[in-house]
Amino acid sequence: MIMTTTPTVEGREIAAYIRIVSSEAVAGVNMFKDFGASIRNMVGGRAQAYENELQNTRETALAELYDRAQQVGADAVVGIDIDYEVLGADNGMLMVTATGTAVRLA
Repeated sequence: MIMTTTPTVEGREIAAYIRIVSSEAVAGVNMFKDFGASIRNMVGGRAQAYENELQNTRETALAELYDRAQQVGADAVVGIDIDYEVLGADNGMLMVTATGTAVRLA
């Protein structure tokens, strides 16, 4: 399965546009990660725990997008867009959404 942010697959013709596919992945950020990030905010540097959580959540969303495209018989997903949001009363949840167009290649 080819997954790309571009609207086409170089060197391949799109034979059929199947449908839009999307996925969502939500991850909680616990108080220990919040504490570590707040210290990083004061002294500078990267918040590695947040970065790791964001990376894992993004990979989960992309894996789910892959599965949903397979379910509809796609060969590829083009035009993938990834969005990030924070959720919850205290912004303690990270949400990653991935959306694209499932296609069949010639």
